[in-house]
Amino acid sequence: MNLRITPVAMIVASLTASALASSHNDAPSIKLDPQANLTDVYAFIGNMYGNPGVEVLNVVVNVRPFSEPGDGPHYERFDPAALYSIHITDPESGAETRRYDFRFSGVDENYKNLQTILSNGLGTEAGPILQIGDARQNFTQFYDVVATAAGESVQIVDDAFVAPPNVGANVTPLYNDEAGRAVSGAMAVEDLDAYTQQAIMPTAGGEVFFAGPREDSFFGDVPGTFDLLNSRILDNNGSLADGLGQDGNGVDGFKGFNVLTFAVQVPLDTLIERTYNDAFFGPQTGVGVYASVSRREVTTRDASGAADAGDWVQVNRMANPLFNEVLVALADKDNYNRSSPVDDQQFASYAENPEIAGLINFVYGTDFQTSGRADLAAVFIPDVIRVSTTTGPVTLESEPGFSRFGFVGGDTTGGVSSGWPNGRRFGDDVIDIALTAVASGPSYSEITVVGDNVPGNDVAYHGVFPYAATPSSGTFNRKDGPLTDAEVADVNRDGIFDLADITAFIEAFLGSSD
Repeated sequence: MNLRITPVAMIVASLTASALASSHNDAPSIKLDPQANLTDVYAFIGNMYGNPGVEVLNVVVNVRPFSEPGDGPHYERFDPAALYSIHITDPESGAETRRYDFRFSGVDENYKNLQTILSNGLGTEAGPILQIGDARQNFTQFYDVVATAAGESVQIVDDAFVAPPNVGANVTPLYNDEAGRAVSGAMAVEDLDAYTQQAIMPTAGGEVFFAGPREDSFFGDVPGTFDLLNSRILDNNGSLADGLGQDGNGVDGFKGFNVLTFAVQVPLDTLIERTYNDAFFGPQTGVGVYASVSRREVTTRDASGAADAGDWVQVNRMANPLFNEVLVALADKDNYNRSSPVDDQQFASYAENPEIAGLINFVYGTDFQTSGRADLAAVFIPDVIRVSTTTGPVTLESEPGFSRFGFVGGDTTGGVSSGWPNGRRFGDDVIDIALTAVASGPSYSEITVVGDNVPGNDVAYHGVFPYAATPSSGTFNRKDGPLTDAEVADVNRDGIFDLADITAFIEAFLGSSD
């Protein structure tokens, strides 16, 4: 392939205005239902947690965009009225071959002490949470998982712990360093914080599960885009030699926010694998993956609360990043969320005739191909993430050879791309990959590199399951970058509160919590 840089310095602004948010705000209706709003799906081949000799399919799903870490006293919780699902499918047709349904316990149960305003730090005693569900964690959420395959459903997880929120240095110290900042980037199981380790649930059937808050894994400059195309998005330091939007001067609009994450590792030898045609590497063997959230048909409310009844109705789904948000028109965005991948041919024209390419051409005089985009349809239709299962574990962001561009950056595993659109890893720069594909296809004889000047996440991902970074601290998080040591010292002039003193104060105030 030849590398060609287009002479259109403002192209990145037009594209990122639609593309930056992955699926954080993909349709009008789901925007009003944040606990059911999927943001990202990751799917890639790796090693089993605690048993690295076993190869697994990792599926990690994020929901609830723009979760504020310091939003106490309740913090974010999974909705007990929602059904959160991970679907394994035929990669060619999108037909489901296996499903994992997560159900979460209620937000009005599992308290140790109802005579306090605190959900964390005071239960039957006061102080830091040192183990999930201990006497200091007043509220604990649990979840069950039902696996369905070949028409048979079996409950395989019963009352597993949801990891606690990262309240801060005083209440959840095991997430944070001595200054109260979240610590991430563990490269081994034993290096994960204790809360994350305790929330990981192996099962007798070989699957491994996790649920809890995590740092938002997505990255992109949304604020600059909607500030009338702030110049930091367009900046290329006067040179196009390295591509458009590749200087790293953007600001990650998702920095400092958390999400809720549910995840599974599935042993490869238990999967039904099928052949499919990879958009760039030809015939492969593997699986498809997508996630969904459903609600009951009917909700009734009265003075005693709410009750749900009827069948489950899908209200959101997601697989490949950007499809519904960037390519599907307003007329069909909600229809997409209610439909199944097996019916995605109805949305094929949005990939084959990408409106975004025509808008760019109209505004900036480019000549990107606006029709006949079979290359994009091959990636997005049906909308499942296709994962080649014959590659062996792919390269992770923390490992030598990783490229955020995947195969375009020379990062391949087992003869195919290590990252999206062959699966999706943490750290894959899906904005830049997608923009480059729109600009370079359908022939790809020359590659036009286009991006948004945000080349990576501000927080290191973990190198082991559940991979997503430690949730940002409630008391020490910044939307424009991590606190420096000097800033921490200035904010916290007297140091972290002495835990013995604060415990004694609370217990005295409440009469020893009796």
